[in-house]
Amino acid sequence: MGESVNKIIFGDLIFLALSGQFNVIAHGCNCFVTMGAGIAAQIKDVFPEAYAADQLTNKGDLRKLGTLSMGESKTSSGNKLLIVNLYTQYMWGKTTELETQDDRYAAIRQSLKLLNKIVTPDDNIGLPKIGAGLAGGNWGVISKIIYEELPQAIIVEYNK
Repeated sequence: MGESVNKIIFGDLIFLALSGQFNVIAHGCNCFVTMGAGIAAQIKDVFPEAYAADQLTNKGDLRKLGTLSMGESKTSSGNKLLIVNLYTQYMWGKTTELETQDDRYAAIRQSLKLLNKIVTPDDNIGLPKIGAGLAGGNWGVISKIIYEELPQAIIVEYNK
């Protein structure tokens, strides 16, 4: 997809994935194996395979920043669905003295680079507004990183 520019749609990423709109979804995680808030908590409940993959990583390991883990599930029609945990922040919530916002932006970029090596141009990839909600990042900066590293991704902005 040479001329791709990320699209933003409104909806529920998990519902859209289950209904088959995406065959790959990815979301931001911290390095503490919790998946306890935001969309990560929903993914943990709906896709236990993604949480199981997270559980196989080392809890609290700073070296996880910028990496990923993944689990495989199925859509409602039985097609394969890859759920990717992007380790985009060390701690949950806003930044602390252990990591700056720039550290988080670098982790988003690095984890998306890794994801880009796994996916193919035919994959339909859905992402939430990673790093901009509970994590407190600047969406203008983050969206530019996504455009540069994973241009085929579709951003799903949650609408209640």
